[in-house]
Amino acid sequence: MTELIAACDGASKGNPGPAAWAWVIADATEHGVHRWQAGPLGKTTNNVAELTALLELLRATEPTAALQVRMDSQYAMKAVTTWLPGWRRNNWRTSSGKPVANQELVVAIDELLTGRKVDFVFTPAHQVDGDPLNAAADRAASHCARTQEPIGTVLGSPLPPPESTPAPRAGTPGGGVPRPARSRPTGSGASVKARFAGRCRCGQPYAKGESISKNPEGWGHPACAVSSTPA
Repeated sequence: MTELIAACDGASKGNPGPAAWAWVIADATEHGVHRWQAGPLGKTTNNVAELTALLELLRATEPTAALQVRMDSQYAMKAVTTWLPGWRRNNWRTSSGKPVANQELVVAIDELLTGRKVDFVFTPAHQVDGDPLNAAADRAASHCARTQEPIGTVLGSPLPPPESTPAPRAGTPGGGVPRPARSRPTGSGASVKARFAGRCRCGQPYAKGESISKNPEGWGHPACAVSSTPA
C-alpha cells in the first residue's frame, strides 16, 4: 500500500489570538507539496489550531490510505498517541478526574483514527534545513491566521512564500535579527522576559527568557515592535 506523506500545523497570533489550521500532502519526491489547504479559526489557542489541523488532514484523506503525519506540536502528538487511550478508558477525563481539554476535537480525531494506519513523526519547527513539509504547513497556517481567509489548492491559491526578515540594525553581530536586551518601543509596553518560547511576527522564533515586547499581532522581538509603530 502506498503511504501518503503529509504534515499539519496550527498557528495562533497571540495565543489566544487570530488562528488557523493547515495541512500539506507531499508529491512523489516527498519533499515538494502536491496539495494543501488552510482555514481560519477566528480567535482561539494554538492547541486548538494544532488539533484542528490534524482533524482536517484526516478528513481530507482516504481512510483506506496509509498515512504518515509530520507534526511539530508535542501537545497534539502526545494527545493522540500517548494520552488518548487513557482518556477514552476514563470516559474522557484526565487522571485527576478533570474533563479533557479540547475534548470535542480529540473525540473527533479518535473516531477518524479508528481502523486507519497512521504513523506520527515529530519534526522540530524552525530548523535550518528542517522538514520542508512542516515548513510549508507552518507558512500556510501563519498566513491564514493573519488574513483569516481560507486558502489552498482547491481554491487555486499559491503556497505562501517564506516571511521576510526585517533588515538588521547597523553593527548587529552576524547580521541577524537584532534582539536588544532592553527596549522601550514607542507606542508599546516595556520589554519583558518571555515565560515561554514563541514566534515573532517576523517569522523568527524567540526563546524562553528572551526579551520581548508587545506588537499589534502579539509578542515578539523588541525591534519588530518598533518597526510596527506608525511614524
